[in-house]
Amino acid sequence: MSGLAIEGVSHDHGARRALDAVSLRVAPGQFCALLGPNGAGKSTLFSLLTGLAALQAGRIEIAGHDIARRPRAALTRLGVVFQQAALDPELPVMANLRYAAALHGIGGREAGRRIDAALARVSMAERARERVRDLNGGHRRRAEIARALLHRPSVLLLDEPTVGLDAASRAAITAHVHDLAGQGGLTVLWATHLADEVAPGDQVAVMHRGHILACAVARDIAPEGDLAARFLAMTAEPA
Repeated sequence: MSGLAIEGVSHDHGARRALDAVSLRVAPGQFCALLGPNGAGKSTLFSLLTGLAALQAGRIEIAGHDIARRPRAALTRLGVVFQQAALDPELPVMANLRYAAALHGIGGREAGRRIDAALARVSMAERARERVRDLNGGHRRRAEIARALLHRPSVLLLDEPTVGLDAASRAAITAHVHDLAGQGGLTVLWATHLADEVAPGDQVAVMHRGHILACAVARDIAPEGDLAARFLAMTAEPA
C-alpha cells in the first residue's frame, strides 16, 4: 500500500497500555481524521509513526516502506507538522524554509523552487520575507505546513495543528489541508479532538483509551449529521 498502514500496533508506557492493537489504513490522497479526546493515545501513535519511539508490537508502513525494516526509506516519505512550533520566530519564513530544505539535503536553486512551490500550495507566497514572529497564528501554521512539504512527502501527519487558533484560522487551515489531499494527492492523517474539523466525507478513526472505536466515513459514523454529539457519546466516561 502506498498510503499509510498501521496494523495491530500496541505500546506500553511502563505498566500502562497506551495503545492496544490499533489498526488503521489511509489510502493515497485520502484525508483521515484521528479523532480522540486528550489522553486517547494520539500522541503516542504519532511518536511511533515519526520514529520518535520504538515500535513494540505490530507493523507500520509508510508509502510502502516498513518503518521497522526500512526506517530511513519510510521516514523520508513522511512530512510532519508537530503541535509545538518548529520555526525560528526571529527569522523570515524564507530563511526558515531554506534551513529546513538544507536538513533534507536540498540546496541552491532547487531549494528555491521547492520553497516557492510549497508556499504557493498554502497561499503564503506573499509572506516569504516576513519574520515568523510577525505572522498571525494561522499564517504561522501555514508556514509549518509548507516546511513539511519541502521534500515532497507522500504522507502528511498533523498533530493537533489548530491548537490556539481562532475559529476563522482553524477553518482556513483545515480547508487548505483538505485541498492538499484532494487535489495534491497527499495522504493525510490529522489528529484532533475537535469534531467540527471533520468534513462529512472524511475518513474518521475515533480513538479512546488506546483503542480505535470506529473507523469509517464521518457521515456513516454519524448518519444524523451531528458528529460532535456522536463522538461525545462514544468517548463518555462512566459516571
